[in-house]
Amino acid sequence: MAAFGWLTPRRRSATARSVLAGEAAAEAARKSTQDESVSVSAPDGEPQFPVHGDDRAAAFFDLDNTVMQGAALFHFGRGLYKRKFFRTRDLARFAWQQAWFRLAGVEDPEHMQDARDSALSIVKGHRVSELKSIGEEIYDEYMAERIWPGTRALAQAHLDAGQKVWLVTAAPVEIAQVIARRLGLTGALGTVAESIDGVYTGKLVGEPLHGPAKAEAVRALAAAEGLDLSRCAAYSDSHNDIPMLSLVGHPYAINPDSKLRKHARELDWRLRDYRTGRKAAKVGIPAAAGVGAVAGGTAAAIALHRRRR
Repeated sequence: MAAFGWLTPRRRSATARSVLAGEAAAEAARKSTQDESVSVSAPDGEPQFPVHGDDRAAAFFDLDNTVMQGAALFHFGRGLYKRKFFRTRDLARFAWQQAWFRLAGVEDPEHMQDARDSALSIVKGHRVSELKSIGEEIYDEYMAERIWPGTRALAQAHLDAGQKVWLVTAAPVEIAQVIARRLGLTGALGTVAESIDGVYTGKLVGEPLHGPAKAEAVRALAAAEGLDLSRCAAYSDSHNDIPMLSLVGHPYAINPDSKLRKHARELDWRLRDYRTGRKAAKVGIPAAAGVGAVAGGTAAAIALHRRRR
């Protein structure tokens, strides 16, 4: 991998593999960006946010259960199963993992490791272009109807203010970029899998973009883009993303798990919950009603990704 000379020195709590994963995700994201833009008025008694015209501010959105109901990698795996990338017994295992994720609301490390290892073996030897094309189809089949309208409106508010908006997810970067483009967002930071001459090798660059690696990716992208993190916002449902949320001046807990809810209340972070159909507190946009999600899901996502030059 090429050196990332544009990174600024800092204290690191992440592992070397987390740092590598974050830097690789930031480099991949910067190569695939686009803008779009419209505005949500500030609630009574609160200052206008996001701040219009602040080009040193941006927003970072976790994907699973924050922007989209359920786990992207499992929805993607369901699509791969439909296309006969793996066997029925594999689908049963991943269906259980997706059901656990939906009930518990957090990722199980062993499940994530299992999905990652299986994904690497499944995509090895496949072309990056093939998986990108399939990702477009799978988004329409399984993901589009699972976007939370409330979170989507928050992202649009940043776009309307002239700010860039990035997805930050452990899902494969190619799939994350499909979702970002379909939602009109700037781009995506995702797990980067090694590829040579456009073919996946079955290895990751660093590790999945999860936990501390997400924070490293956001930090790296902010340095490259000239962003002031104290003016940026981040949104997530999971306590695993506290490192990322803690980086920015405007952290939001969206559909939070119990640990994140407790942490957010202790630090007076803003909370939004779109899972119940209640009107979202303190924001002038409708909350999302619940959408059904499948308990089938999958074996091939957390690891695809990106050309190694």
